[in-house]
Amino acid sequence: MESRIFGIENEYGLISSSLGGKLNLSVESALGYLFEKVVSRQRGTNDFLKNGARLYQDTGCHPEYATPECDNALDLVIHDKAGERIVEELLYAAERKLRENGIYCEIFIFKNNTDSVGNTYGCHENYLVERTVNFHKLAELLIPFFVTRQIFAGAGKVLRTRTGNHYYISQRAQHIYQEISGATTSSRGIINTRDEPHADEEKYRRLHVIVGDSNMSEFATYLKVGTTAIVLSLVEDGVIRKDMALEDPVRAIKEISHDITCRRKVRLKRGVELSAIEIQREYLECALEYYQSREAAPQTLDILEKWGAILDRLHEEPRSLSRELDWVIKLDLIHSYMQRKKVGFEDQRISMLDLQYHDI
Repeated sequence: MESRIFGIENEYGLISSSLGGKLNLSVESALGYLFEKVVSRQRGTNDFLKNGARLYQDTGCHPEYATPECDNALDLVIHDKAGERIVEELLYAAERKLRENGIYCEIFIFKNNTDSVGNTYGCHENYLVERTVNFHKLAELLIPFFVTRQIFAGAGKVLRTRTGNHYYISQRAQHIYQEISGATTSSRGIINTRDEPHADEEKYRRLHVIVGDSNMSEFATYLKVGTTAIVLSLVEDGVIRKDMALEDPVRAIKEISHDITCRRKVRLKRGVELSAIEIQREYLECALEYYQSREAAPQTLDILEKWGAILDRLHEEPRSLSRELDWVIKLDLIHSYMQRKKVGFEDQRISMLDLQYHDI
């Protein structure tokens, strides 16, 4: 597909905190104040904005911002970042309204994917895909890509486990339980079966991706969406011939997330073991060969160049990407703080820093 339509939905975390020791405002009430400025009474907490985006309340009292449909990765990054600023403006307006009503309370909104008690909420990507591709073949070719994409698209997470607190690459990886699933709030799959193309259903399907993290880094969003769009073109044109099927994708996505060196190898069905970097490089090499014989848009060439450069730097030293990739940026901030304060991952301030990274 020469021009692909795609978009991102971000579910934001929301909490409120009282000022002066008074009773906290409920999350439901805080959400009501947040939506008051932009949503009409007739439509409730669900409306389209002037930029074509949609703002609404999702399951579990989460404000959700869905970008307008875009046809290139850079525009999508711009609209995704605009969502942060729009929600931020609503936050300030809500706090002003609260003060006018004599309620002294702060509202905090986080662009992340997990809370302190283990709940998860998503960053969902949507891509228009040609229906000529068999769905199960589509899933088979995409699963290894999505499992390993976290090495440049993960947002990072300090997770409390039975063996102590550990730093993981991806927030969503721990909440993936199946290869393919229709659920988004339980039994989540690497590939989601929801198919609402809002286009000619005979020609197109909607690929609904729920495996990814919400990104603060514009670079990470650009690479995440851009590489996915490229791989979808490879799948549609049937040029991915190497068998990259994983022996156990659900286990692999967690194993990769647990290894911040990005060197851990996972087993493929054909018996070999490869690292996430090596698997990503297979997709990249296929894409480079594909575009040797056809004209590529300047942005596509830029994504290919950045994809290769990031894989090289991840192989050499992941920590060198502390200005590009969310999980590395956050890890660098945490390590700097731990060195200054002489504390470890178990210190509660580290979990707070983890959360503050996502404060819009």
